[in-house]
Amino acid sequence: MTHLTDSPAAPGSPAEPATLTDLRRLRRALHREPEIGLHLPRTQAAVVDALAGLPLEVTRGKALSSVTAVLRGGRPGPAVLLRADMDALPVQEETGLPYASRTDGAMHACGHDLHTAGLVGAARLLAARRTELAGDVVFMFQPGEEGCDGAALMIEEGVLEAAGQRVVAAYALHVFSTRLPLGMVTTRPGTMLAASDAFDVTVTGRGGHGSMPHLTRDPVVAACEMVTALQTRVAREIDVQDPAVVSVGSLHAGTARNVVPSEARFEATVRTYSETARDQVQRLVERTLHGIALAHDVTVDVEYARQYPATVNPPEEAAFALSTAAGLFGTDRVVEGERPVSGSEDFSRVLEEVPGAFLAVGACPPGADLATAPVNHSAQAVFDDAVLGDQAALLAALAVGALDRHAAGDGA
Repeated sequence: MTHLTDSPAAPGSPAEPATLTDLRRLRRALHREPEIGLHLPRTQAAVVDALAGLPLEVTRGKALSSVTAVLRGGRPGPAVLLRADMDALPVQEETGLPYASRTDGAMHACGHDLHTAGLVGAARLLAARRTELAGDVVFMFQPGEEGCDGAALMIEEGVLEAAGQRVVAAYALHVFSTRLPLGMVTTRPGTMLAASDAFDVTVTGRGGHGSMPHLTRDPVVAACEMVTALQTRVAREIDVQDPAVVSVGSLHAGTARNVVPSEARFEATVRTYSETARDQVQRLVERTLHGIALAHDVTVDVEYARQYPATVNPPEEAAFALSTAAGLFGTDRVVEGERPVSGSEDFSRVLEEVPGAFLAVGACPPGADLATAPVNHSAQAVFDDAVLGDQAALLAALAVGALDRHAAGDGA
């Protein structure tokens, strides 16, 4: 697979339809103008402009500002999908970069600007060798990964059938600002990322004066016991070989120190790696909270939301992705992950529908300490866009390899 470089393409050369400088320029423009959620009009327009002139069938989403582009291969065959998420986070940037966010309270703190530019690069590489492709490639530019389930909406709008036939495989990657050295690629068979669920709890009691708590039904004490009990129950009921994490990130009650309020609220996130543990945790949470409420003579309302499922790579797809990366970059830049990552991804929705793989790529700047560099989602997170060429080449190679495998009958 041809790599993008910093050198200008030779005039008329189809092998280098874009330079790495072009992708850096796009990435930094996106970084300066981050948008949050499902509706990203400026980002959508930038992607459409970046794809202009390529032999693609481009459509825009209806319920969200997505972009779907189809490249028709020169030979008959199946269709495969490549995905990039485009949305930013509600974070105030503190990097001091010359291309830092100009939008107050929004930042590309998770590297989605690199994902978007990298997929544009893959589209350009594949378009340059379109006549060789044994099938079609669907490019999925997705808003709303950060908690809005944009992947599910794009699936509902038909992204998996955008080529006129259902895709037979799908691939995506994610950059990391820490943990992985610059340019290192990793994935693993089985669970790659955790499932993400959430619950909101309202505890209702009877308020009163802080000097006479016996005349109240204190929701604060009950809520505090609930928070600590959840940690104990998870540790004692969930198999340590199939772990779960429950973290309460928000707790609110009361208006004055000498007033027992009538209500307390808290919110939590749940991470699990299997459907078995996922089901167990939901039952555990509801049973524990209702039991403590009964003991304190208060009422509790639990709104439990199952959000993103675990991101699971079929073993044969993980092996294919690792071998493809090793063929491109050498075995010293590829490592099989030992354990799942506790973050979550709505690309899991795609992998529930079709086989494929989710990979991670190191984008930690040279000289930064991998152990202390600000992590994804941090206001100080910095991603080195030197990896854009590698991202584009890897995604393109995965598409070519998957099409060839299926054309040869080895894709089952």
